[in-house]
Amino acid sequence: MESLSSNHLEILHETLQQIEWCILHLQEWNEGLQSRDEWVHTSSGMQKLAANCMLIETIGESVKKIEQRVGKEIFDQRPEIPWRAVMSMRNHIAHGYFELDDAYVFSVIKNDLDPLLEAIRYLLDETEKQMIERQVDEQNL
Repeated sequence: MESLSSNHLEILHETLQQIEWCILHLQEWNEGLQSRDEWVHTSSGMQKLAANCMLIETIGESVKKIEQRVGKEIFDQRPEIPWRAVMSMRNHIAHGYFELDDAYVFSVIKNDLDPLLEAIRYLLDETEKQMIERQVDEQNL
């Protein structure tokens, strides 16, 4: 991450913040959710499922953009996260049309958000440290 330009660091930081925001909203919106059936049996539940999918899609797209702009090496810092699967989930939602597996979406929301949030916050902290170091270096020039 040290080789990134200040501009790339800022873009990375903003994108990581966007991912964090999405995860926090997914957790909040689904806090009391006990079963995927709560989505599929009502119109309001289907709306919530659609909104959830949009945020999951945003997370996957953001991870993809980080990989394209910064390189996949950044994700090597948190190898416990299946980053390819995060991007693939985005593709499945975006291009799956009516083949969406709501049980899989439910599983992701209930089981995978906490570790992802922890990894994103770690990367945010590391990015912030780099940004501060850059600012100090620039002031000392």
